[in-house]
Amino acid sequence: MPSFHVLIAGGGIGGLCLAQGLRRAGISCTVYESAPGIGRAGYRLHMNGAGGRALQQCLPDNLFELYLQTSRETPRREVMVMLDHQARELGARPHIGPPNDPRRPHTAVNRRTLRQIMGLGLEDIVRYDSTVTGFETDGEKVRVLLDDGTSETGDVLVGADGINSVVRRQLLPDVPVVDTGMRGLYSIAPLTDDLAASLPEALFDGFAIAAGPNGAMFAYGVYRPRRPVAEAVAELAPGAPVDPVDPVDPYIMVNLGLPPGSPVAAGAPDLWHSSADPHHARRRSAGRGWEPARGERAAPVDATPIFPVATRHLQPADPWPAGRVTLLGDAIHAMPPSFGSGANTALRDAAALARALERAAHGEAPVAEAVAEYETDMRAEVFPILRASADPRATDPDFLPDDLPVSHT
Repeated sequence: MPSFHVLIAGGGIGGLCLAQGLRRAGISCTVYESAPGIGRAGYRLHMNGAGGRALQQCLPDNLFELYLQTSRETPRREVMVMLDHQARELGARPHIGPPNDPRRPHTAVNRRTLRQIMGLGLEDIVRYDSTVTGFETDGEKVRVLLDDGTSETGDVLVGADGINSVVRRQLLPDVPVVDTGMRGLYSIAPLTDDLAASLPEALFDGFAIAAGPNGAMFAYGVYRPRRPVAEAVAELAPGAPVDPVDPVDPYIMVNLGLPPGSPVAAGAPDLWHSSADPHHARRRSAGRGWEPARGERAAPVDATPIFPVATRHLQPADPWPAGRVTLLGDAIHAMPPSFGSGANTALRDAAALARALERAAHGEAPVAEAVAEYETDMRAEVFPILRASADPRATDPDFLPDDLPVSHT
């Protein structure tokens, strides 16, 4: 087993979880991440039983406990709530996934905090500023090609490099990326006591989506950790570099959605060529007169980063021959955020793949057989979620396909 080595393209949620799972199993691996470090991209991530259990399987016990303590406090209802622009509830839908933990349910995390937690102990494994450009395989080994002209050899290559995956484009070049036309702006408001008191109660449930007559859609998600992040880190991972400079205080994430063809979407193509000020102005204008935005306007978010996003997804790929190159997470099933499953399915993939590769590393199964088993299960479990998330009815609180598991606390 010491000679078995796994190459991982991408150091996001799925890639880091896989690396932790492999290290826990005693399997050598290297992660190649094109970014210079763990940056700030996005804010709050919904977590369910699938993602939480994957973390429990892959992380050391102290880091799993750190994840739990820095997760969002348990809301009164762990559901997706649909509101109108005056905060009147139109319906609610349970979150999907396996049964949740009854004592400390998996709720939501701050994305950057989770990535920092998952990166602890992997300092000698993750190579930042290292971009995978392709691969070569001869049936016995796989060689990963890097942007600096070098290459490295391993037994398996895992593409965990997102919706624009270089690995997928070479392995499965015919899988299309679908642009829904939806554009958005992600921002936060610090969750002060005054702001919390001014917000409709429904915004403190699992997640809330509000739609208005101008076509705009706002998604709201509270992040208020069970325990202050710095306090939890000091006890469970003393000295660990988890937000040492930019601490995470409670906030409410406020995501503006601009549906294609709607009045509020006028000028949306300029989102990637504008500074933060026009973005904040657009967000304020889109929510003018909305009851859910009343408290949010009282606590301006102009000083916080705001991210433009395009909602895209992959089409479910037809089965392909298994080999020494495989994929996980957004690299194979990137999906819209309709069911809050993107991060959870990536974590689920990572834990399942770690188990499969452990069998291969121990000689209990040929590599191709172990990978095929992982890929078959992934298609069966995750592709139905991808199809449902990409369905135009996905924001309807009454839309819940029969093949999706419903999570109950």
